[in-house]
Amino acid sequence: MAIERLALVTGAAGVMGARLVEKLLGAGFAVRGLVLPGDPARRRLERVGASVVEGDVRDERSLRGVCDGAHTVFHLAAIILSHDVSAFSRINRDGTANVVAEARRAGVSHLVYVSSASVTYPRRTPYAESKLEAEHIVESSRVPYTIVRPTLVYDAGGGQELLLYLDYLKRFPFVPFIGDGSAKKRPVWAEDVVDGLARIAGNSASLGKTYNLSGAEAISMLDFSRLLLQEQGVRKPFVHLPVLACRVVAFAMERLMKAPPLTQSAITGVVNDADLDPSLAMRELGYRPLGVREGLPRHFTASKGGARPVRRAAPPRAQGAPRLEGPSS
Repeated sequence: MAIERLALVTGAAGVMGARLVEKLLGAGFAVRGLVLPGDPARRRLERVGASVVEGDVRDERSLRGVCDGAHTVFHLAAIILSHDVSAFSRINRDGTANVVAEARRAGVSHLVYVSSASVTYPRRTPYAESKLEAEHIVESSRVPYTIVRPTLVYDAGGGQELLLYLDYLKRFPFVPFIGDGSAKKRPVWAEDVVDGLARIAGNSASLGKTYNLSGAEAISMLDFSRLLLQEQGVRKPFVHLPVLACRVVAFAMERLMKAPPLTQSAITGVVNDADLDPSLAMRELGYRPLGVREGLPRHFTASKGGARPVRRAAPPRAQGAPRLEGPSS
């Protein structure tokens, strides 16, 4: 029998997962975190009051019983970057199918799946394809569900894609920039994504919905890149490279190198819009994200060892949303 205030979080050892665990615990939920076998992060989760189970979403047998008694399952476990293209299908698609099957067997009342803005790209990467296929699995699962699509996440303690991109921007005396930089993005602070996720717990109005957990402000990829460097106190020229030429080079690199520095997926991420409108989440969940020009300085202040960014006062709650107080790619 499902316990209404018990939530399972897969991928609980990740930056986003660990923050969600803390947020839910602070809101009065009992939380069970799923981590990989032997993951030392389990001790951090146990210290904050979560129970921890070990399992691997790729192995359906290891998931047996992890959803027992849980009312809500937050499925965050995924892989974002890999030179082994098959890993996206094994973990993101098949792993989701295994979690869904176990949630259905256990009679879970609500499955919250964390997808990606990249599923909306007209030319999808293997990662985006795996996330879209996982969405279809969730939608056809016969388990009550909610899907969320975060955009580009920045976070003082991580943000895998952002940190790699920032390293690239700082690497050369000038920035070799793919295309004209006009693609629109809505970067989102990780704390806002976690707040949006926590507002879904126990909220029956969210069932069957897909929410964009994006930032409050759209910005071009070029302006965002300049803003990233500005926050690091760096100024340098940008040299624009033709997209077609970059794709030709990436095609050759991917066939000749095991870990190519330029990939088709990286190009796709730069040139495609990820300007997802968060208004449905704002209206129904009380989601109130920061704009990137406000949030990014807080991100860098915290990452340099300054004070943890202060969360604004909670906005009025949407009908049915849980009352939350206090507390990745």
